[in-house]
Amino acid sequence: MSEVVHTFTATIPTWSPYVTPVELASATPEQLAAMKVTPSNKGVSPYVLTLAHDPESLEVRSPLFNMIMYGKDGLSSAERELGALSASIVNRCIYCAAVHASRFIGLSGRNDVVEQIFADERDAKLETRQQALFDFATKLSTTPIEATTDDAHRLADAGLSELEQLDLVLSAAIFGWANRLMHTLGEPVA
Repeated sequence: MSEVVHTFTATIPTWSPYVTPVELASATPEQLAAMKVTPSNKGVSPYVLTLAHDPESLEVRSPLFNMIMYGKDGLSSAERELGALSASIVNRCIYCAAVHASRFIGLSGRNDVVEQIFADERDAKLETRQQALFDFATKLSTTPIEATTDDAHRLADAGLSELEQLDLVLSAAIFGWANRLMHTLGEPVA
């Protein structure tokens, strides 16, 4: 029997939806199109199958998510993952934190950064650039008004360009939404 995971981990748990996901075999043409299912691409996660109940929203959500998280300009992929991890820590989204901690480690090789964040959460002490990024993303995720002009200056002082700062806002903000979807539609289990 599966148990709900309540602690942060870099080992990705299974996400178990509360509602019955769309069955791929009986999905409508609109749902298949929103999920980007093709004859050679039938690997669809339970999360996407759950979101497919509303194909119009999914059709907009997925390209937006991919443009923010996998765009070629701005932050490095590892730093976008750190922004997503920061939001997921504040929102206590165990599943998202695990996914983005794992990706951050894979991209950066910095398991120590994730261990520090999991141990001390918002009080984590990181290297200057990562600290500025983490602090801004956690403030934005807690209450947007917490992220002030002084925080934006700290990002610039840490070497982040304006495009990188915008990328950070986008990656943390989209995970404010993603974390809430994950929390309300299912739970992480091991």
